[in-house]
Amino acid sequence: MTSIRLLIVDDHPIVRDGLRGVFDGEPGFEVVGEAGDGAQALARSAESGPDVVLMDLRMPTMGGVDAIRRLRVEQPGVRVLVLTTYDTESDVLPAIEAGATGYLLKDAPREDLIRAVRAAAAGQPVLAPTVARRLMTRVQTPPAAAAPATDVLTERELEVLRLVAAGTTNRETARSLFISEATVKTHLLHAYAKLGVRDRAAAVSEAYKRGLLT
Repeated sequence: MTSIRLLIVDDHPIVRDGLRGVFDGEPGFEVVGEAGDGAQALARSAESGPDVVLMDLRMPTMGGVDAIRRLRVEQPGVRVLVLTTYDTESDVLPAIEAGATGYLLKDAPREDLIRAVRAAAAGQPVLAPTVARRLMTRVQTPPAAAAPATDVLTERELEVLRLVAAGTTNRETARSLFISEATVKTHLLHAYAKLGVRDRAAAVSEAYKRGLLT
């Protein structure tokens, strides 16, 4: 069986190392290169000829969306699977419109990530559940009645806020949800921005006021 050739693109070396560790030990995959930003991704992809590029979005020099758009024109046979922390509409839609085959979040289980790369290599669209729901909501909601994106918390952000409201620390929350503390902090920052607050207590209070927590 021919191995799926994979290029890993992320500006954090420790993330690249972790992803390489996942796929180096998995039959049917060959990691053919790494890149720390979108510009490097274009060059590495041209050199190594990957089947799938595992692409982060927010990176210096050139972000993921610009890189996806360029890859679609310059190397149309390459599939791009976005792997990021961000699932806001302003991140998801540009990536899909640029030509990404799929969109996955970094807290996805290892097995889901492996299945997603296989599906992407076969040209099958892959979406994280929260991303799929967000896109469905956008399609099904009339524009005039659509709620502002700043008012919508993802299910994961709500899960984090519920645990925060119960008095858990970031470490305890991470353990409960099987994600990293860094991911917990990211979800909290997103929730703060959407709720227009600056700290945990204010976020919980505002969420109760809006009926997001009961």
